[in-house]
Amino acid sequence: MSEPDSETGVIIAMLERMRTQRLPRALDLREKVERGERLESFDIQFLGDVLADAQSQQSQWDSHPELHEIIARLMHLYHEITNRALENEEQPVSPG
Repeated sequence: MSEPDSETGVIIAMLERMRTQRLPRALDLREKVERGERLESFDIQFLGDVLADAQSQQSQWDSHPELHEIIARLMHLYHEITNRALENEEQPVSPG
């Protein structure tokens, strides 16, 4: 596989992973925090893993301006989740 074909294959795989795994999970987390629930440790680990992957792949994304809008939207989604999760953490725990 040539270099451009290899890079295209990697990007297709990353987009597919985003569509089938990461986006559905992120949308579930957004619903969870919008209900006022707190994130579990595995939820926080998921967000950390996603952000670490995004950081490690940034140079690859930067060379594909056609993907910038979708990446910006995803980053906004993660920002919404983390902001709301922080708000939820600051709320007193109600007795069960």
